[in-house]
Amino acid sequence: MNYLKVRWLHDFPEEPKLLLSELDVDRYEIRKVELFGDGRLGFASSEASFGGTELGEGPIPMEGQISQDPQFVVERTDLEEFEALWLKATIGHSESS
Repeated sequence: MNYLKVRWLHDFPEEPKLLLSELDVDRYEIRKVELFGDGRLGFASSEASFGGTELGEGPIPMEGQISQDPQFVVERTDLEEFEALWLKATIGHSESS
């Protein structure tokens, strides 16, 4: 598994500021967590989603390609950081949220 953390630099309150994704070997999202400017968290997996967050429909571009767009900043992350935010986002939400 690969883990991707992207900071999105914008001023749209309805859009997330931070996106963390768990990617399979083909770079498809398996799980995703989004953090919004007001502190809200959304999440998505193949089993459940919450807060308007959805998995991408295609493979996620490589980090270098994402970084070419100045509104996106790719940051280092790992399983531990992803799992901590995933747990925080999913706690209290049922499988069918």
